[in-house]
Amino acid sequence: MELSIIQIILITLLAYVKVIEWGTTQITAFNTVIYGFLTGLILGDVSTGLAVGATLQLMSLGVVAVGGASMPDYPVAAIITTTIAVTTGQGIAAGLALGLPVGMLGVQLDIIWKLFNGFITRKAMEYARRKDFGKMLRITLVSTFSMGLTAAVPVFLSITLGVSVVSQLLEFLPEWFTSGLQVAGGMLPAVGIAMLLMYMPVKKLWSYLAIGFVLSAYLGTPVLGVAIIGAALAFEFYKRVINNSGDNQQVIGVDMEDE
Repeated sequence: MELSIIQIILITLLAYVKVIEWGTTQITAFNTVIYGFLTGLILGDVSTGLAVGATLQLMSLGVVAVGGASMPDYPVAAIITTTIAVTTGQGIAAGLALGLPVGMLGVQLDIIWKLFNGFITRKAMEYARRKDFGKMLRITLVSTFSMGLTAAVPVFLSITLGVSVVSQLLEFLPEWFTSGLQVAGGMLPAVGIAMLLMYMPVKKLWSYLAIGFVLSAYLGTPVLGVAIIGAALAFEFYKRVINNSGDNQQVIGVDMEDE
């Protein structure tokens, strides 16, 4: 099956919109099944799209970009896998041979874009300090629209040129460059968590933070276990705050009656 120009454009736009949606509403950005389905709909083979989307959704369960970390782009992998599987007629396995490497490549492209976005952010802040808000808004749009290219470009190259181009691109990147991206990617979660802590009342609730750290670092409790314990502690803290609020209201009511 040969892809028509309309199908190539629609599939590329789907990948582009997926990244923009991930950076804005995040309604479907992590739902790999939806992107497999939509790609299958464009190609006229919905069942293959759903099968690919469900397969990659299972592979990506529990994979989360915590604190700004980069992760493989499984929805983009679903788009490419569905396209290859349908156009070649060789099934899901053949599509995965290309889809997954490009999904992994998304980690590197995401880090590159974040480095580029840092430059854009600094320029936007500079324009804001100058009160040149027109330039600030325009350069912010550059950041937004360039974000979608991290998925649209590799998807376009993959569905038009095939496996060899992607493989050559991966081999072309020098080792020092990929190593640098890995170091930067390893630092992003720590930076993201530090940014989150800045907005949290750590001095007031440091004991809960210490409990979570001990559970994870010393006792080896899985993330899900730490999350369940955290949810239980949060619920107890919430009940205590509500009870204290009720007691305060009663005291105020009694004082007003006495007056």
